[in-house]
This record gives sequence, structure tokens and C-alpha cells, in this order.
Amino acid sequence: MLRSVSGSDAAQLADRWTVDELPALNRAILRGSTPPGALAQRLSEEVLRQLPLAAEIAAVPAMRLLVLLSLAGASIARHYQERHGTDEPERAFDPVRVGPDALGFLDYFGELGGRTDTGHPDRDSYTGLVRWNVPCAEVSWQGRTLAVIDGVFDDAGIRTYTGTVGEETFFEVLKQGECLEKAVNALLAPVATGAVEFASDEAVERVRAATTILHVLRRLMLDYPHLPDGGAMTPSFFMDVFRQFAVHWRPGDLPPSGAMDTEALTRDLLLGINYTGYPDALRRLFPALLRHERQDLRERMGQPSTTQSMLKGIGVTPTDLASMPLSRQRALVAAHPELVTWFDLLQANGRSAAAHLGLSKKMLFNPQRRRELADVGGNRPVANDTGTTGMTEHYLAALTAARKSHALLPLHLVVGQVLRPSCEDRLDEVTVTVNGRPGRRP
Repeated sequence: MLRSVSGSDAAQLADRWTVDELPALNRAILRGSTPPGALAQRLSEEVLRQLPLAAEIAAVPAMRLLVLLSLAGASIARHYQERHGTDEPERAFDPVRVGPDALGFLDYFGELGGRTDTGHPDRDSYTGLVRWNVPCAEVSWQGRTLAVIDGVFDDAGIRTYTGTVGEETFFEVLKQGECLEKAVNALLAPVATGAVEFASDEAVERVRAATTILHVLRRLMLDYPHLPDGGAMTPSFFMDVFRQFAVHWRPGDLPPSGAMDTEALTRDLLLGINYTGYPDALRRLFPALLRHERQDLRERMGQPSTTQSMLKGIGVTPTDLASMPLSRQRALVAAHPELVTWFDLLQANGRSAAAHLGLSKKMLFNPQRRRELADVGGNRPVANDTGTTGMTEHYLAALTAARKSHALLPLHLVVGQVLRPSCEDRLDEVTVTVNGRPGRRP
């Protein structure tokens, strides 16, 4: 009879298995050389039966185990649904039992999430796959650290489904992007709260730094498909292999998605986004977020954007700007030159959104459209005509248009005549590292 191990030993046991066995098993099942049920059977025999009660596991080992069981659970669910359909996704876990009490996998996963005291959802998440999985990311501006997002493992590894470099780099790029967004939000937060006055020199420098970082974020997305030596996933691998692990575990739940990057959502609320129903769309993501993320977004949704506050402070509204003759616009910008800096920030935000849309089209929407025209779409557990949270290309394009159509856009003719240094010439002042080394670039 197998005896359970301690919480730390359990995380180490599961980690070795996830790194050494899971990718090889997934690859063998996908090419048809191993039966799909072999993964659940081996995982149960070699790892799950030896795990202790969730109540005996401390917070950090529990976080590590959540990452590892997220990858394994998604693999079990994916292989089951490819054989049996997607109507009853939870049935994939019927034979999978964990620990000395032979608890069901889904129940054990939920109890394990409770041990982290983070409000982690009772299935795999963006948090586990990206934030906790990838080593520490850090963003610096002119040598000063602006944002850090730690991982939960002690080594430099990135755990994946199939052990490919493309999966590793994709997770890494997502975490770099989130850390860049966190840096932008950290720069803008004192201005948003009123601790730093909009027209002050400090605010202007903060906004210029944030603008430069958004240009770096845009370049990160534009560069990803061109990583050397097969560093990026191909669209076909992204659609047919990687995305197919983002299956439902229970009917109606929310699979992991970049849409759960709350730093990006916070930036929308900080800068303002003219999209009807946007707060409701955010609330629909709440079941997939951590407790503090839900609370932070609720608080931010109840506050005006920094753009609204700035315009209110100078006595104009977006409607006023749209109807204002050029002569008055010139006088306004001359009296409030900080408007030029904020205009550049909002433009950079729109351009980064457009780069994300372009990457989504390149990796997903365009190749899927070609498949549909050729009638070779096929049935997959995860549909390739929408995002994993159901986000359509039309919806993503509408969000991008809303980010580009910002409140200061009516000033574009006047602002375009103002000479100022370009923030795009300062990209080398931003450093992005993962585990202490520069992020991957072409």
C-alpha cells in the first residue's frame, strides 16, 4: 500500500513527474502511439495516490501543486473530450482519485486552492499557468525597478503540456507582457489617486515612461511570431495542440485565457475605454480571478478614469473637445501642454491593442477562416473561431477600436503640430527580464 508524502515532498514528486513524464505522454497520445487513458492511469498510480490530504499542505507547496495538477488535469480533460465529446466534461475525472481518502480530482483541486488563501478558482487558471508557473519577471525604467511578478518555483523552468520551446516562450511572453502592464499601472496610480498632480513635471515624466513601456509591450507582441530557432508556436500548433488544453472541466466554467490578465483590465479602467457594457464584461471574468483581483477591479470600476479626471480638472468634457474649433483647441493645448503627453499615452495604448488584435488574427482568426473556406475546420474540444472565453474576432476588434477612439482623439490635428521627442526612441531605457535574464527577442 502506498503511503502519502509530506506537502513539500508531494510538490517535488508531482514536479518531477510533470517535467519528465507528462510532456512525453501527451505527445505520445497526440500521435496515437499511446492510449488516451494511459495518462490518467499513470498519474494516479505514480503521483496522485501518494499525495497527502490538502489540509496538510502549506500555501506555497499548494500553489506549486496547483500549477502541476492544472497541466495534468487539462491533459486528462482534453484527451477525454476528444474521444467522448464536450457535453459532460467533468466525467473525464470520474476514475481519478487523490490521496489517502481517494478524493475525487476536482474536489481535491478545489481544497488545494483553498490552502493558498488566494480565492483561486476550482480549475486551472491564467494565474497558475502564467504568473505562478513562469519564473520571476521584472521591469525596470532607467535602471529603477517598476514592477516585479514572482513565480512559485525555485528553478528557472517553465512547466508545459508537451515540453516544446514554443509553449515555454508563449507563457514567458505572456508574463513579460503582464509585468510591463503592471509597470504602466504603477506609474499612473499616483496620478489617478491625486497624489501626483496631472500637470506636474513628475506626472509628465511618469506618463512619458508609461508611454515608452506601452511601445515596448507593442514590440513584444509584434516580435513574438519572429522568434528565432522555432521559438514561437506556429498557428497550426497554437490552434490544434496548445489551445486544445483549454477545455472545460465543468459545464459553463471559464478556461484559462489571456483575457484574465488583470493588469491589462486595470489599464483599461485607469485610462478609460468607451465601450458600452465593459464593466459587465469584466464581471463575467470574476470566477476565473483571484480574490484580490476581483476586489481591485470592483474598486477601480467605481472610480473615474484618469482621463476623465484630468479633463474635469481643466473644465472640459470629451464632448466639448469633439465640437471645439481648432483655434480653441490650440489655445487649450497651449494652456495645458500636459494634454500632449497624455494624448501620446492614449495613442500608444491604442497601438498596443491593435498589435494584440493583429497577433490574434495571425495565430487564430485568419488561419481558422482559411480552414472554414476550405472546409477543413474539423471538430475540436476547443473551438478555434472564438477565444477560450468566447471572445469573438468582432468583439476583440470592437474593444480595440474603443481603445483607439480615446477621449483626447479630437485633439489629433493640434497635437500633431506640436514638436516633442518621441517615446519610441527611448525603448532601450526599458529592461524586461525573466529569472534575471533579458526576455526573448528576435
